[in-house]
Formats: sequence, structure tokens, C-alpha cells
Amino acid sequence: MIRTTAVPRPVRIGTALLGVAGIVTLAGCSGGTTTDAAAPADTAPAATSAPTSSATTDGSTSSSASGTYKDGTYEATGQYATPESVETVDVTLTLAGDTITDVTVTGDPQAAESKEYQSKFIGGIKSEVVGKKLDEISVSKVAGSSLTSGGFNKAVDTIKTEAKA
Repeated sequence: MIRTTAVPRPVRIGTALLGVAGIVTLAGCSGGTTTDAAAPADTAPAATSAPTSSATTDGSTSSSASGTYKDGTYEATGQYATPESVETVDVTLTLAGDTITDVTVTGDPQAAESKEYQSKFIGGIKSEVVGKKLDEISVSKVAGSSLTSGGFNKAVDTIKTEAKA
């Protein structure tokens, strides 16, 4: 009698999901920019957030009366993949009347090249988004940095969810 050993079903499903994740990662990279090295799959959670509300001068918490988003200051972390590593950026947005009134981005680059690009992105993002409606922003390239934008946009998506009025 010939015995065969089948691969357990969870392994095959996991392999299929990994393949799908790889395709999704590559699809996110399309947009006219190509690289010679394949980006690693994004395996960690996409974004985390910790919203905080802003206080008005009388000590009460402010909120938008007619807007889509609650006024306040919100924080989230977004991740993005580079050919060398998975990087993160921390984003803090202040909203008033659905409009971004302030933005701060900080990075913790793992790769030397990422340090340069995150620095350029951080230096140019404020002029791209401050004064614009939250629903109108989706950055693709800031000061020559395009991959950092992916992490920024993920963080902004998390902030939108947290800030819903």
C-alpha cells in the first residue's frame, strides 16, 4: 500500500493568504515608481491611535457642531514597507471644523535611507495639509519622499475613524 501525506489545511490557507498579501503589497506600490528589490510584506498592524480632545480656554472640551469630525488633537501610527525594512511614522493632527489646523509627524527610521526620506517628508508635510479639510487630503509624494506617504495616509485613515462626530 502507498501512503501519502497531505499538507494540513491551515498551512495551505496560510500560504494562500501570504500570496494574497504579497500581491496586495505589490499593488500598493504601483503608481509609476518601480524598484529592483521586492518590498517585504507588511506583517504588523497597520496603524494604532490614541485620540485626545483639545480643551478650550474655559476648560471644556471642544467639538465641531456641524462637521463630520470632532474637533481635537488625534494621534496615530502608520506603517509602510521599504525594500530594506518596515518603517513607522507617528502622526498628530489637530482638527477644527473638519479642517487640519496643525500636523506633527515623527519617525523612527530603521534603515539609513529611510532616515533621509522621513526627514524630507517631515519637513514638507505641514505645507501640504494644514488649512485643508481632512477628507480632502491624501498625500502621494512630499519633498521627494513617496513611501513615507503610505504610512502617513494609514495614520490619517485611523484618525478619521477616531474623530468621527
